[in-house]
Amino acid sequence: MTTFHEKIRSSISDKSLQTALDKNAELRVQGLAKAFESLPDGQERRQRAHAVRAEVIDNLYEYLDKFVAKVTENGISVHRAHDATEAINIFLEVIATDSSKGDTISSQSSKLIAKSKSMVTEEIGFNHALEAAGHRVVETDLGEFIIQLRGERPSHIITPAVHLGRAQVGQLFQEKLGIPYTEDVPTLTLAARKTLRDIFLTADVGVSGVNFGVAETGTLNLVTNEGNGRMVTSLPPVHVAFMGIERLVRNLDDLALMLSLLSRSATAQKISVYTQLIHTPDAFAGLPGRGLQQKHLILVDNGRSRLLNTPLQESLYCIRCGACLNACPIFREIGGHGYLGKDGKIAPYPGPIGSIVSPGLLGNNYAQLAQASTLCGACKDACPVNIDLPKLLIRVRARPERGGNKDQGNALPALMKFGLRMYTRIATSSSLFAFSQRLAGLGASFVSSGGWLRLPSFTGWGYSKDLPSPATKPFRDRWATLETVEKRVQVAHPNQPKSAPREKPSSAPIDLVERFTAELITINGVVVKCTQSQVAGEITTLLRKLNIDRVQMWKHIPGLDKGGPITEAGLQVQYDADPSIKAGITGALAGIAETGSLVIPGGEGRPLTASLLPDIHIAVLRASDILLSLEDALQLSEVASAPAVVVVSGPSRTTDIEMSLTIGVHGPRELHVFVIIK
Repeated sequence: MTTFHEKIRSSISDKSLQTALDKNAELRVQGLAKAFESLPDGQERRQRAHAVRAEVIDNLYEYLDKFVAKVTENGISVHRAHDATEAINIFLEVIATDSSKGDTISSQSSKLIAKSKSMVTEEIGFNHALEAAGHRVVETDLGEFIIQLRGERPSHIITPAVHLGRAQVGQLFQEKLGIPYTEDVPTLTLAARKTLRDIFLTADVGVSGVNFGVAETGTLNLVTNEGNGRMVTSLPPVHVAFMGIERLVRNLDDLALMLSLLSRSATAQKISVYTQLIHTPDAFAGLPGRGLQQKHLILVDNGRSRLLNTPLQESLYCIRCGACLNACPIFREIGGHGYLGKDGKIAPYPGPIGSIVSPGLLGNNYAQLAQASTLCGACKDACPVNIDLPKLLIRVRARPERGGNKDQGNALPALMKFGLRMYTRIATSSSLFAFSQRLAGLGASFVSSGGWLRLPSFTGWGYSKDLPSPATKPFRDRWATLETVEKRVQVAHPNQPKSAPREKPSSAPIDLVERFTAELITINGVVVKCTQSQVAGEITTLLRKLNIDRVQMWKHIPGLDKGGPITEAGLQVQYDADPSIKAGITGALAGIAETGSLVIPGGEGRPLTASLLPDIHIAVLRASDILLSLEDALQLSEVASAPAVVVVSGPSRTTDIEMSLTIGVHGPRELHVFVIIK
């Protein structure tokens, strides 16, 4: 059995892993900073988000009861699971439902399960349990699909295959999918798309997680980029969603706040490609002949209740964005597979937050993970809901088996406790501290090299980390010198400003159409502005150019009512889903200028498959329906009343292979928006 420390050493020695982790950290951290530049009130939002999460967790059962009642009222079956075993058993009962009772699920004993990425299913060991019961589970997120083929666990909350390079994926796909070896990322992505398309169309059951549940409306919110999340929640005859009981917000306003932070923190996007809002089963969402889809929600506790009213309660605020992993200097060196429990098993949640929730939810086996932290605070700075992760890590260290509830310090080795007592005695005396610093500085000159201490290898310092030499001059002495220099500068340059004045924010009016257009082009969309009388001709011209003669479309679209102008041009129009159709045409309830997004409701005459299954999605949007923000869009009454709504932001995309952006995964590869300006 590989131990925690052995795994750390092997990870640090793995050059290909180090290259992959460095690239991930560099791109994620740079992207995070850039994404938040467009959110000038980002810090204020973090504080608000923290307060929202605190309010929900402090009153969790009250909001949970309200949420369950509303979800049930909406027609979704709700099941509550105390632990992992109960969650699995509930799922097995759901998929064993006999078709003689009027259900649409296949009656065969072995089921094909198409699964979207879900951390709570990783936590409960879903795949292993279902395969042991004779079912086939297929991960459909590209990163998850890759690691499933390798027989591994995810290495990151957001990017499961972050530890792999394109050469490794190329070799894997050659071996498992039978394609010629290639390192071309778009070609590899296309191979996965072709392989998984049949899974989506033939699966008996679709399984997903839930990013947020909205207590007021009973909304299930899912956030994805590739399109597989939409596939598994709409195409199979049965959809089962797993949700941790803590993943609640109060209302749609709170949801808009969380989404503005989640995507920026997770993938450096203003908003993910697909933001789904599921309210009720939709008879018009899936493939023809399947009727009303069954929808089930399994609420998973699995230790969350035990964390309430403990020093680790704040860990329940987490929204699973993975930002703390990207910022953590330890994760950057060892990756997610380096976080091993005492039994040698990989923790379901890695990184700073994983070092808290893994022992908090799953027990003392993972308590040692809290030692894998410098307590530098980078994780707290990156957290979009401002969780004090260093404080929580210290609490796990203090009493791992009880989350730091009491008798703090009993879990520490005797030598470490003695050292901490001595440090406390010295640090609380200014004279002793200054004297000890001078002494340490003088001593360091004999055992240091290049500004770093040379310590015995058994300490771990020098092999996997460096210890800087103590300063030879105490801070107070250095501060006095700096203060003198500062005074001299002020005397020499008395008129020099201390800091540059802040620019006042621009009060210029926002052109919503132009803002929408610019944002959509940035995320690889195409915008055509036209009048209502021109839209049919413009769309027909596009379809002819693309050699497309058959489309799926909505029944009522501005300028295209019932497809008349399209059929008059000699093109075939149908309203039902067909996987062979290459283009789908939809309307839009609204556009969002800040993100270049479309708000698309589902329901009768408005099949969401038209914006999902075809390679090309064509949408018609009135300029008068463009709003500034997601917050504005979610206040529209139809958002809460429609069976389902999806906010679409560009064509489907992924960065799961070596952080290389690839357009067109499981959803449309192109998005063309025709904006009717008058």
